[in-house]
Amino acid sequence: MMEQANWVYTDKVLEHFMNPKNILVDEATYQEDGRGITGNIKCGDQMIVVIKVDREQEVITDCKWKTFGCASAIASTSVMSEMVKGMKLQDAYSLSPKDINKELGGLPEHKIHCSVLGDKALRAAINDYYERSGQLDNVKKEEARIVCNCMNITDHEIEEAVLEGSRTFYELQEKTKVGTVCGECKEDVEQLLEHYKQKHFCSVDQAETGHD
Repeated sequence: MMEQANWVYTDKVLEHFMNPKNILVDEATYQEDGRGITGNIKCGDQMIVVIKVDREQEVITDCKWKTFGCASAIASTSVMSEMVKGMKLQDAYSLSPKDINKELGGLPEHKIHCSVLGDKALRAAINDYYERSGQLDNVKKEEARIVCNCMNITDHEIEEAVLEGSRTFYELQEKTKVGTVCGECKEDVEQLLEHYKQKHFCSVDQAETGHD
């Protein structure tokens, strides 16, 4: 039996991990308006998110999910599924890992990369809804941009490396080999590094107070 005294997460993370909300248990019969899948089951992390939508109001009325992931992925998606109910689709699409992290009261920094599956699958589900309902102009595609032409490294790969622990340009190089040939991309890479650090790892206290 897990001892709560040894639990390194917040009480809210514990609650959503031990008693997750809105799990998709009736996948075969659930009549969703949009479905999103992200991750790779072969790597042990996969997330399915399904939504129901009030088509007149463009509001999410229900959100369910299923994952093969760790405690952080489970707790993050559980709280996210509660947050988006009653939310306009456009607002839900803009929901960030930082918003979810704040709602949970914070996650250990080395576990945040596990918590981004839910919002990625949610965005995929919203796009799927737009495609099913013929609103193709509303579909948003997250196109990857090549940052390092020599090694063909994209901004998505840099973001993943930051989520997995890279905090300096040289750590990014070790992880991705970015900038190891001509080095002309270094300034761009360093700007992306700072952007993703702020995006994912701004502390909960900073997010609440607005102070550095």
